[in-house]
Amino acid sequence: MMPDLGKYAGDVLMAYGITIALLVLLIWRSLARSAKVKRQLKDAEERRKTHG
Repeated sequence: MMPDLGKYAGDVLMAYGITIALLVLLIWRSLARSAKVKRQLKDAEERRKTHG
């Protein structure tokens, strides 16, 4: 299943690992930001209901 990468195997696998780590970080940050904005929107809507 895995092609023979020869002397570049370490570099290729490291590149895959870094890419996966960066993707996970990007997704995590996006989800965290989404949750923060959702909370801020809910708070703003609650303030609007109580203040007019």
